[in-house]
Amino acid sequence: MRQPLGHFFGNDDIPVDLILSPSTSHQEACQYVVNDMTAQLCLRIVQWLEGLTSETLDLEKKVKGSHVGSYLPSSGVWHHTQQYLRRKNHGQTIVQHLDFDAPTREAGQLHLDDRKQEESLLEDVWILLRAGRVPEACDLCRSAGQAWRAATLCPFGGVELAPSVEALQKNGKSRVLQAIELESDIGRQWRLWKWASYCASEKIAEQDGRYEAAVYAAQCSNLKRMLPVCADWESACWALAKSWLDVQVDQQLSQFRQVRSEQMRNYGVDGNSFPEEGLTPQSLVDSESWPQHVIDQQPRDLSSLLQKLHSSDIVHEAVSKACKEHHRQIEMNLMTGDIPNLLDVLWSWISPAKDFQNIMRPQCDPQLIRFSAHFVLVLRYLFPDEMKDTFRNKLTTVGDYILHVYALFLFSKQHEELVGVYAAQLAPHLCIDLFVHMMEEKLNDSFHTKHKIFLSAIRYLSFCSEEDSKASFEDIIERVLIRSRGTKIKRYDGEQPSDVAEQHRLQSLEKANAVQWLCFTPPSTIPDFTVVNAKLLMRALCHSNILFREFALISLWRIPKMPIGAHKLLSFLAELLKQPMHTLLSLDKEVVAENLHEFEDWREYYSCDATYRNWLKMELENADVPPTDLSLEEKERAVDAANEAIAASLSLLEIGKDGVPWLTCTETSECEASEPVYIELNATAMLCLPSGECLLPDPASCTTLTSALYACISEGDVLKRQVMISVAICSKDSYCVEVTLRCLAVAGDGLGFHGANDGGILAATITAAFKGELSRFQAGVTLEISRLDAWFSDCDGSLRSPATYIVRGLCRRCCLPELILRSMQILLALAETGESVEDHDRLIELVASDASGLHRLFSQRQLQEFLVFERDFTLYRMEAAEA
Repeated sequence: MRQPLGHFFGNDDIPVDLILSPSTSHQEACQYVVNDMTAQLCLRIVQWLEGLTSETLDLEKKVKGSHVGSYLPSSGVWHHTQQYLRRKNHGQTIVQHLDFDAPTREAGQLHLDDRKQEESLLEDVWILLRAGRVPEACDLCRSAGQAWRAATLCPFGGVELAPSVEALQKNGKSRVLQAIELESDIGRQWRLWKWASYCASEKIAEQDGRYEAAVYAAQCSNLKRMLPVCADWESACWALAKSWLDVQVDQQLSQFRQVRSEQMRNYGVDGNSFPEEGLTPQSLVDSESWPQHVIDQQPRDLSSLLQKLHSSDIVHEAVSKACKEHHRQIEMNLMTGDIPNLLDVLWSWISPAKDFQNIMRPQCDPQLIRFSAHFVLVLRYLFPDEMKDTFRNKLTTVGDYILHVYALFLFSKQHEELVGVYAAQLAPHLCIDLFVHMMEEKLNDSFHTKHKIFLSAIRYLSFCSEEDSKASFEDIIERVLIRSRGTKIKRYDGEQPSDVAEQHRLQSLEKANAVQWLCFTPPSTIPDFTVVNAKLLMRALCHSNILFREFALISLWRIPKMPIGAHKLLSFLAELLKQPMHTLLSLDKEVVAENLHEFEDWREYYSCDATYRNWLKMELENADVPPTDLSLEEKERAVDAANEAIAASLSLLEIGKDGVPWLTCTETSECEASEPVYIELNATAMLCLPSGECLLPDPASCTTLTSALYACISEGDVLKRQVMISVAICSKDSYCVEVTLRCLAVAGDGLGFHGANDGGILAATITAAFKGELSRFQAGVTLEISRLDAWFSDCDGSLRSPATYIVRGLCRRCCLPELILRSMQILLALAETGESVEDHDRLIELVASDASGLHRLFSQRQLQEFLVFERDFTLYRMEAAEA
């Protein structure tokens, strides 16, 4: 909806102390502009364009040291013509007198040098008029020796005649114009002066005085003589707006005179009160009417004015070309007040093309993107309550798109610290998408870059969701963490199947890097700094434990490569957990304590894991060298590494001082036994052969796996509770499958406390698949898990809360037997080299003990492997004893 700019800027009333009675033509003109929206819009356009020109003149003076009007005294006196006439020359084209009317009266010309100087002088006078500097133009004429011309530019003793309140205030309560108009009727002298200016402009134009004709044409709305010297858009627009404004004022004054004449006639005033005998007010108005062709030159409305700027027949060709420029189109839309259309136009200029792949590289001028964004912000903050619904909707939707593009532009230029200023103005979904995009793009970037993005979000957004209309930091980080856990689906064309599993393990580093967004310290200036800092740490701790569980399952291969994701997480949290815990514990003491305990369990586990891999690396390196070539130092170093690994394993496996076994869970379901509660496990996994190669799943293998999982639950669950299982391929040409197990919870397995710490029926089923021991499925094929979640859910499938005991129990079933088998592998290696082994019996007793319950975590294949290790160990020890 179009609304003129005056609607936004409002009107200035005339101060009471400046009102004259009887009123003057200038006062009536100002009052008309104050009351008429169209006239006021024209005035503001004129003032705006004059202001731009005035600023340009000031800048030129500052930069160049010279400015318009820098002339020697008396440079406007016609010295060359004077010398020509003194020599008794009588050229037919040269004037014979030196009064200022001579060129017009005699239809002659000045001397060529005087004509050039005169044209230069009048060009500067024109420029000063364009800048609204009428007094300076008059001073220029006087300094050049043409005081008579100054009188023609500024009549009525220098009274400011612009129809604005500012001009009225500048004049003050002047009685000059009032006295003149009391003698000659209101506006009569003004109209006579305009008539004189019109006649001068027409006559001078016949003698090819372009700037002189334009100077006087500007006083009488004679566009025909003004536009030829307007070679740029701003000058042409100024000429059209000023002449239209003057004509509107003149027509209003004519109507005012008619009303005033009628009032005087009603009061019985005779004709003797008029300056000319026999001339009635009505005949006076008619005799002073403007020529029709001058009226016809004027625009009828603002759209007509802008249309004239596009017409090369009326304006200079450069003006019509300029109308196609971006900033001119912006200005013209602002002049009409068509803000919704302007927003659409701006968006069409800066929006990425549909086939444009990289949105991070703008297709247009960066300045245009910057202007568009700040224009949207100005509108939102300047006129929040004055916009109609259509305006507001457009500003909300299109404005968000524009701000989003500018925020992305800032991000592409490494100005991440500024993004939050603009992102905070976006709709929640756009703000979240923007920060998620930035955080994922810079996930593996430098600490400095990531810290800038973190500060940009934490400073300008609220930490928690306070209202639906604004995004929060928690919303953003939650989306980042959820997306970071997802397995990156990609095509593996040309790659060996054995490389696929390794790539999935390498993705653990990216998952760990996502936690770093929670490990920065927020600025102390934000609200509730202490609480926010504690919440960040708490979220980092909880999410790290989730990842530790997943990383443990993908790192059970007996290879020297370290689980890089897990160790990256440990490095992030090591410093954070050194700070005082009292604020953290104040959030939720039980939850915090349990997560801290689990974190310590995982730190111990990965430390133990690292000692094993360190030993294995030495063992493999030594295996490539003949035993006779190994130095004593190398052998001792390998033995020390083995003993360190065994000691670490036993320390983890044995019950600690606090009497709590590794990774046990104290979680108790809050659900009532009477209400139906389901336990659910979701996993993203791959099917892997014993060789490590991955199988590309197909519908047939998914169906077989579903049947095998169902059979496993049915065999192990004597209660025959409701079971729902699904296995689905993630996407075409993807090695990943989504596995979902869901069944009714029972006491001890979903309801109440789970005392066995083995994860219950769902953990047992997935463990069988993970270890490749599912009956009715391909022998030896394992389900390698990259993402794992467990939940309590309702009958309709809506999730209630995490069922952490299932995932922890699954990790115990998988990690502890493997840890014991690794220890047996180390013990066997020591026995093979003849080293004394002191911890063997201690390990065997620990596994066989009913108190530890470790033997119940072994699968059939793992028990067989354990027995093989024990047999070989016994043989080596017997050989050593016989020797």
